[in-house]
Amino acid sequence: MADERNGMAITGNRRMTEALFLVLSAFVLMMLSTRSSFLYPCNDWNDANSYFSVGKALFHGKMPYRDVFDQKGMYLYFFYGLAYLISHTTFIGVFFMEVILAAFDLFGICRILQLYVKRSTALLLSPLVLAVTVSSYSFYWGGSAEEVILPFLIWGLYFSLDYFKNKYPCKKMEWKVIFINGLLAGMVANIKFTSLGFFFAWMMCAAFSFLVKKDFGDAVKGCMIFLLGMAVPFVPWVIYFGINHGLYEWYWGYVYINVFVYSNLNGEGPDLYERVYTLSKLLYWVIRKNMIYFVFLIPGVLWDLSGRKKWLERFNLLALCFFLFLGIYVGGSELPYYALPLSVFTVQGFGLLGHVSERLFAAIRNRKKTDGRERAASGSPVMTGSAWSNPGMGFAAGAVAMALGMGIIFTNSMNISHMQEKKEDIFLYKFKKIVEQTPAPTLLNIGCLDAGLYTVCDIVPSCRWFQTQTLGIDDVLKEQERYIREGQVSYVLARDSYPDVIWEKYELAGEEPWHQGEQEFTYYLFRRRA
Repeated sequence: MADERNGMAITGNRRMTEALFLVLSAFVLMMLSTRSSFLYPCNDWNDANSYFSVGKALFHGKMPYRDVFDQKGMYLYFFYGLAYLISHTTFIGVFFMEVILAAFDLFGICRILQLYVKRSTALLLSPLVLAVTVSSYSFYWGGSAEEVILPFLIWGLYFSLDYFKNKYPCKKMEWKVIFINGLLAGMVANIKFTSLGFFFAWMMCAAFSFLVKKDFGDAVKGCMIFLLGMAVPFVPWVIYFGINHGLYEWYWGYVYINVFVYSNLNGEGPDLYERVYTLSKLLYWVIRKNMIYFVFLIPGVLWDLSGRKKWLERFNLLALCFFLFLGIYVGGSELPYYALPLSVFTVQGFGLLGHVSERLFAAIRNRKKTDGRERAASGSPVMTGSAWSNPGMGFAAGAVAMALGMGIIFTNSMNISHMQEKKEDIFLYKFKKIVEQTPAPTLLNIGCLDAGLYTVCDIVPSCRWFQTQTLGIDDVLKEQERYIREGQVSYVLARDSYPDVIWEKYELAGEEPWHQGEQEFTYYLFRRRA
């Protein structure tokens, strides 16, 4: 009994150490890779600041879509709102949010790798998978909606691969697994629904696992349980918008705008041939731009499809890849960070790497054993044991894995050079000094998405169209011009151009250039005349 308790304690301590290693890896790797980190002066990416401003407004009693407009899902704004509670004027709260998400990424990655390699190998490879992902072009500046949904996709991938590799066809998929993955799909649906193609494929293959056994009833039951789980994350927002009489605004701002305005799925887009051609070109450029993880992803997926596999196991992986890509890009829009969810399959490449490494080391060990027996027979000294039997070697191996991950980020991330920037040189902080001269200032951002002045000045948006959306809606510019004509805000931040009507009630208070790579803009700050 005592030996059993000691064994359980050792196992518990080992798992705690492993968990701490993964959490520490998440912290260190995100500290280097995201501009939300304290190592960077600020994260002035428009999209991330827009999410932060809407999350801030949500926690100040304003309703997204109706009172402040942006077209992402509610959990994204809720998470950013929680980050705002940690720090009102910096992204340190967003950084901790990203670390938590990355930790969940790593736990899921480690579980997937254990389907292919030993537990110790999986632990050492997991930080490298994350490092490759966050140093890619599609990770962008950090804080994207795609980054937020990544752990939900990773865990969905784990449950799917685990079932089709280890349990199908001997066992039916458990109802609780289907329900849990419905929950994951519901979260993705309420963050950015373009990645739902992944979970469409997930449930389709789960249904096929019942149908191939001619179990039509359980296939239908599984779909219903999945949809029930998917509905659960919607419940808080149905209640929230229902109480505030905003259900239509929720639908219009999140579903209608994204499907019928932001995409080309409104019947006026390209025909089927042109769409297939466009998607093929997109895939080519996505691979070129993100070669750092596709160099692992492509051989890893091909390897996972090879060998003596059940046909549905092969089809499952192909369907997950295909429908995830299709859901993201079928609407015709393409931006650098859209590709990040595709990195979920990078883990297959590291599974291949780990598999090859384990076989190689096994061959070396067997050779050493043979040589050792020969030396023993001849009276030569023999080294016994293994370096890995020493617990200290485990820590050393973990440190090496983390160092390799850091090296990957330092040599590949587009963000590293921005650590050298100083706050006093960034236009936001120059404009902040001007804005702070006005008690309780209000602001309007025109010509682009939220440039970050709402964040650094801790201003809650007071207008519905508080920023200029990349949407084909005439009302946006007309409404913003009305705000200016009526002098509704203390300050107007404009990028590159501004309406002539602004001179009626505002004066130029500041002008600063901004450049990012080949992009160059000029920001103008206008102050309302006294």
